[in-house]
Amino acid sequence: MTNYDRRLVERLLPTVWDPYAAYGITDSTAPDPDMPRARVDPAIRGTLYAHLADIKTGWQRAPLRPEERQAVLLYYGLDQDQRHIAHVQGVTRQTVGERVDRGVGRIVDCLNGTAA
Repeated sequence: MTNYDRRLVERLLPTVWDPYAAYGITDSTAPDPDMPRARVDPAIRGTLYAHLADIKTGWQRAPLRPEERQAVLLYYGLDQDQRHIAHVQGVTRQTVGERVDRGVGRIVDCLNGTAA
């Protein structure tokens, strides 16, 4: 079982709406491409596909408030800046930042099984 953190969830969130975004995700622990390849045990090989399935489930099941869900969608799904989201939602940029942070936090909690 993977313990999800904010950094991983923020990296995976765009794949909820754009499946092609997964092609740009690389393993930060992988060796350089010019290094010789070692044999890999397929049982522990990669977790990308599991992460992709989990992030979609987390997005659907996390108890986000409507304004948090909208802010997260606009920020990670449509790549809008916080100033534009603030204009759309009729709030300050700081409020948008808080909504996005809370939304991502709720998704992390949901994926880790600690959601209230």
